Amino acid sequence: MLEAILLRYCQFTKYVVSLIGRSVSYLLPVLAAIVFYEVFARYVLNRPTIWGYDTSLFLFGYIAALGGAYAQQREAHINVDIIHAKVSEKTRRIFDVLTSILAMGFLVVMVKTCGGMFIESLEFNYKTQSEWAPAMHHFWLMMTVSAGVFIAQYSTELM
Repeated sequence: MLEAILLRYCQFTKYVVSLIGRSVSYLLPVLAAIVFYEVFARYVLNRPTIWGYDTSLFLFGYIAALGGAYAQQREAHINVDIIHAKVSEKTRRIFDVLTSILAMGFLVVMVKTCGGMFIESLEFNYKTQSEWAPAMHHFWLMMTVSAGVFIAQYSTELM
């Protein structure tokens, strides 16, 4: 019974992380187009936009944060191969478990901190310090969600 529940949890987490990771990859061409347009508007038209910098910064944050769990799922993160490759398989597993536990601890702090910043940014209507001044709450919510998804991904690796 417990084994079936854990298997379903792992399958669901793998599906969600993969869906988010693949979905966020479609933001890369959007980010490239915005940066291209901003450079074109600034240097060719001599009329920079007021929204280009903030939008590209937010998109980059979304791509990096939401893609992190997917990169972990695909084992695309960098290991210290000098040590990792020279030890036995059992020692590698111990390193991986310790790394996962440390990362999850950091991510729990991140969920707590970013969740608090999300609530605070809604309460005080935080905005960026640019001329356009878009709201910041969506960014803090995304950081909270991405850290939670990352925790879920790490938890499947410990099972």
